[in-house]
Amino acid sequence: MAGLLVAGGVLAGAGTAAQAAPTESTLTVAPPPAPPAEDKRVLEHDYQRQPNGYYCAPAATRIALTTQGEAPSQKEVARKLGTTVDGTDSVDQTTRVLNEVTGGGYETTKISEETAKPEQVDKLRADVIEAVDAKRGVVANTIGTGVDTTGEPHPFPGGHYVSVVGYRDGGEEMKVADPYDPEQHYWMSDDKLGDWIAQRGYSS
Repeated sequence: MAGLLVAGGVLAGAGTAAQAAPTESTLTVAPPPAPPAEDKRVLEHDYQRQPNGYYCAPAATRIALTTQGEAPSQKEVARKLGTTVDGTDSVDQTTRVLNEVTGGGYETTKISEETAKPEQVDKLRADVIEAVDAKRGVVANTIGTGVDTTGEPHPFPGGHYVSVVGYRDGGEEMKVADPYDPEQHYWMSDDKLGDWIAQRGYSS
């Protein structure tokens, strides 16, 4: 019996007396199982708000770079990205600059559909987990309105760049560092983030 310790040996063979019931001092009660630790990992990063309406990509890219100990200025990142008053072309540029500064490891993933397919959400989740576990922040190019886990909408009809700096619940929820506002650190489910990225892409 699990958790039951009996002093002395057990005799075998016919004609032996029945073993005495264990006394209270011989019982061992297993402690209750500890509650599972929360499955959450958030990278240390240096947050800076974007200084204008078109520096979201430089700001988001810089946040991702700081997860690896790199801290260039937003102006320097913008120069590398080729950012203009019209913004930054695509995540191809953020991937290129992330690799240039960190020495490699980033790839671009595009989601061309209007909404993310289940397999694309699965890949996003796997990519974020892999990147965060390797201490690499992710940069996502989004468009439209993203809705976080509290139901708060984040509308950017013209497109926007954010950093993903953590995950929890096996990657089903992801921590977004949004350079638009210093208060905009929020959790977003993997499918909601996938739909927000749809028609754009991400660097991981």
